[in-house]
Amino acid sequence: MGFYIGIDLGTSSAKLLLADGQGKIHKTVSRDYPLIFPRPGWAEQHPGDWWEAVKSALAELLQGVDAASICGIGCGGQMHGLVVLDEKDQVIRPAILWNDGRTAAEVEYLNGVIGKERLSGMTANIAFAGFTAPKILWMKKHEPENFARIKKIMLPKDYINFMLTGVHACDYSDASGILLLDVEKKCWSKEMMEICGVTEAQMPKLFESYEVIGTVKADVGLPGTVQVVAGAGDNAAAAVGTGTVGDGNCNISLGTSGTIFISSEKFGVDPHNALHSFAHADGHYHLMGVVLSAASCNKWFCEEILKTGDFAGEQKDISEDHLGRNRLFFLPYLMGERSPINDTDARGVFAGMSMDTTRADFIQAVLEGVAFAMRDSLEVAKKLGIEITRSKLCGGGAKSPLWRKIMANVLGIAIDIPQTEEGPGYGGAMLAMVGCGAYESVENCARALVKTVDTVLPDPEITARYEKQYQKFSAIYPAMKDTFKRMMQE
Repeated sequence: MGFYIGIDLGTSSAKLLLADGQGKIHKTVSRDYPLIFPRPGWAEQHPGDWWEAVKSALAELLQGVDAASICGIGCGGQMHGLVVLDEKDQVIRPAILWNDGRTAAEVEYLNGVIGKERLSGMTANIAFAGFTAPKILWMKKHEPENFARIKKIMLPKDYINFMLTGVHACDYSDASGILLLDVEKKCWSKEMMEICGVTEAQMPKLFESYEVIGTVKADVGLPGTVQVVAGAGDNAAAAVGTGTVGDGNCNISLGTSGTIFISSEKFGVDPHNALHSFAHADGHYHLMGVVLSAASCNKWFCEEILKTGDFAGEQKDISEDHLGRNRLFFLPYLMGERSPINDTDARGVFAGMSMDTTRADFIQAVLEGVAFAMRDSLEVAKKLGIEITRSKLCGGGAKSPLWRKIMANVLGIAIDIPQTEEGPGYGGAMLAMVGCGAYESVENCARALVKTVDTVLPDPEITARYEKQYQKFSAIYPAMKDTFKRMMQE
């Protein structure tokens, strides 16, 4: 029996799984690593920490397993992080992550001076603070000596693939979030590279997510026959892992960040660029809305404010009767916000507190606030004529039955729960199966392996209550927008 390794290189940990060609997961291992916050709104990590975590997890994953049975490896990774290597392939500085907000000036320059219309024409997207190109410009301005040393620019999961194979590679789905890729033509944009002061020689070679980039090096601890595929950005990998491939399917992820991911066989662009237009790991395209803080909001409130890790216990007193009736609202913009408001100054807010507000009200408000923010992106899709009636749901937040119910009723759609919860890692393993020839295509692999174990349907009465609540929620950010800007001024 052949086995495949899927890697989920997340923001807080690396999770590895071992799956056979029929999709059965035999083992999972995870390793945590630290996040660094050098200044408020900044977020970095050491790529070396990622690799040490993957190496350690890989060693444990392979215990009791015949290494000769491993066929391939696929990685899904956190997107947008800037990893820069020198001429000796050594990391120059800590990676600047997807949730880092230091690039407000660079984003303003790209969107304002270069122009949103021009950017969209070159890359199918406009600039967001989390994207990689603004980080390159920031480094060019603030760290010119480091910038001059750059030999290769990579994304987080590409660094892991490089350490596995020695190959500088990137797939189209992850490259879409750099803002240097012509997404429609699937090639590096010469004009954007010139704007950012980099050359094509500094960029990794481009592959489809399921294409083999090379075999593992001798020092990895696996046979040299093990093939490594290009992998995908975590959202595209998670979409593969939940079967969200082909045309018109939807996946919602409640991880550290939250995403609404709509797969499409054809290239398309939101005219207002509120949704990202990216390549998909299945070889086609997708539209995506991103909420920067999702399950991380609940983690923050429980662990940092309430000083508890009992997430389920905090939700037990929230009855179905109370859904859509909470008088407390929460803006989940703890790290600024991307879709659809694109505001690095936005911050978290509780609104509507009174003397009878309870602990459970706060928990409910956090869960609802994230759901309302996700609906903002769904509303953009509706205006494009895209009708979403059901969606897969994955990520850590999807384990909460209450949050599933809230999502179904706030969005007014059916929520399907996949049998396998290991979204990006499972998707990475599936891409490896395709790359190694076990399946003809990503779509065929998804049809064969992905099963739904539960469906949560919206309740018309609760959905009607949440419709009124959403309208109230929608009024809070516009009222606070200028205040946020003044608050963030030094």
